[in-house]
Amino acid sequence: MQSILIKNGRVIDPSQGMDCVTNVLIENGRITGFGLQPSGREREIDAEGKIVAPGFVDLHTHLREPGFEESETIFSGTDAALNGGYTTICCIPNTNPPIDTPADVEFIQDQAVRADHCNVCVIGCISKNREGKELAEMGNLARKGVVGFSDDGSDIENAELLRRAFEYAQMFDLPIMCHTEDKNLANRGVMNEGLVATRLGMRGIPSIAEDVMTARAIMLAEYTKGRLHLMHISTAKGVELIREAKCHGVNVTAEVTPHHLTLTDELLVSFDTNLKMAPPLRTQADVDACVAGLLDGTLDCIATDHAPHSAEKKQREIDLAPFGIVGLETSLAVLNTELILKGKMSWTQLIEKMSWNPAKVVKLKEGRGTLAQGAVADVVIIDPELRWTVTEKEFRSGSANSPWLGKELVGRAVCVLVNGRIRLLRR
Repeated sequence: MQSILIKNGRVIDPSQGMDCVTNVLIENGRITGFGLQPSGREREIDAEGKIVAPGFVDLHTHLREPGFEESETIFSGTDAALNGGYTTICCIPNTNPPIDTPADVEFIQDQAVRADHCNVCVIGCISKNREGKELAEMGNLARKGVVGFSDDGSDIENAELLRRAFEYAQMFDLPIMCHTEDKNLANRGVMNEGLVATRLGMRGIPSIAEDVMTARAIMLAEYTKGRLHLMHISTAKGVELIREAKCHGVNVTAEVTPHHLTLTDELLVSFDTNLKMAPPLRTQADVDACVAGLLDGTLDCIATDHAPHSAEKKQREIDLAPFGIVGLETSLAVLNTELILKGKMSWTQLIEKMSWNPAKVVKLKEGRGTLAQGAVADVVIIDPELRWTVTEKEFRSGSANSPWLGKELVGRAVCVLVNGRIRLLRR
C-alpha cells in the first residue's frame, strides 16, 4: 500500500489534545508519525490552510436498503457519507425487512464491502420486526458484529421488554439506543406543539412526548445498570434530564442533530416538507439548550439522522409527507456556518463531537475516531473557508430532501481517506 504524507495542515485530534500545524505520515493504512519530512517515496497531499482531523463517525444513518431503494441504497448512502467527510457510519435497522436476524446483518455488511466507500457498522433491532412485542435475536446479532440495538423510528412501549433488553445487552457490552417518543402523546402531529403550530392550524407534537420517554429510558438504564444511548435529543427538558442522570452516575450518552442545533419551528411557516422531521424542530429556547448541552458535555455526539426520502414522497401535503431529511453531506458545513463562524463553538469541540466521542459510544476498534500513532488511517481534510451552494447536483445521496437547498454554506471536506486509501479528493 502506498505511503502518504499529508503536509502543512492544521492537525486537530481531540483524543490527543493535538492542535498544531504539522505533517502526518500514513504507511500500510495506519498513522505512523508526525512532523516527518518528505522522503520522496510517499504520495504527498498539501493541506496548507486546511484542517486535518480524524474521519467523522455518524451514529445515526438510514441507508434504506433493503426495502426502500427508491430513496437510498447502501452504495449511494456510503458515497454521500464520503462526500460529507464521514469514514464510518452506523446503519439504522428500520429497513424492510428490519435488521433483526444475522442474515440481515450479513447482507448490509456484504453490500458495504461491495460499495467500497466507507466503513459501515450495523445496529440491530431491539425487538423482532421492530414490533415491540418480543426481543430480537440479540445474542446472534451481537456475534455478527452489531454495535448496538435500536428500534429507531418508534419507541419500545412495553417497559418490561425494554428492561430485559438492557439486561440482555449487558452480556455483550452493547448500548440500547433509544428513540424516545410516546406515540400517544405525539398523536399524529406534524410539527412542534406551540404558538407556531396553532397559528398555522397544524397538529402539534408536544415536547413532553419526548421527555417522558427520555426519563423512562434513563430510569431503566439506572435500574438495570445498562448502557443507554439517547438518539436525536431535541428538547431543553431532555438536556436537563440527561445532565442530572450523568451527575448521578447513570451510564448514558446522547446525540443531537445539526438541524436541532440550528433550526426552529418558526421556519414551518413556509410549509416546506423538507422541514418536517422527527423529533420535530423545536423552539429557540430548545435550540439554545441543546447547544449549551453539547458544549458542556451533556450531549456527547452530533449525529446526522440522515433520513433520505424520494421526491415523490416528500412533494406532498405536509400532513402526508414522511418525516426526515438528508444530512450526511451538509452537516459539516451547517455546523461551521451556524456555530463555529458565529463564535459558539471551536473546531476542536466540533471534531470531538463528530469523531472521537461517537467512536467511543460504540467502541469502534482499531483506533477509529483518532489520529493516534498506530491507528487506522481514517482521515478527513477540511477546507474551512470553502463556500458552496447546496444543490441537488451536489448530492451523492439518492435523495435531496434538505432544508438547506439553495443556501450558501461555508466549509467542506476536500479529501477523505478510509483505511489509508484516498476515497475522496475534491479538485
